[in-house]
Amino acid sequence: MFLATNRENFPAIRIPEIKERLENADDSLFTMVTSTEFKKPDTMFIISILLGELGIDRFMLNDSGMGILKLLTAGCCGVLWIIDIINIKKMTMEYNYKKFNEMIMTIV
Repeated sequence: MFLATNRENFPAIRIPEIKERLENADDSLFTMVTSTEFKKPDTMFIISILLGELGIDRFMLNDSGMGILKLLTAGCCGVLWIIDIINIKKMTMEYNYKKFNEMIMTIV
C-alpha cells in the first residue's frame, strides 16, 4: 500500500529494496515510514522553476550550502538554477530515499 501511493517519490531502481525492507519491517518502523511526508518530485520541480534562483529548492532538500550560494549569486547568474531545474526530480527522489534509510537505521 505504501509503495502504491509513494512510488513516484523514490528512484525506480530502489523500489525492490524498499519493498523488501518494508516486508521485513516491524510495526513501529512501518508506522513511522507511512506517517512520514516525503517530498513530491513534481512539486519540487515547480518550486525549482519559480524560486530556484533564490536557492529555495536546495534549502528544502537540506542542502544549505548550495542554497546560500544560489541565494547570494542569483543561482550563479542562472547557471546553477538551470542545472537544478534539470536535475531536481532526481535529487528529490534521492533525498527521499536517504530519508527512508535514515529512518530504518534509527529503528534497527
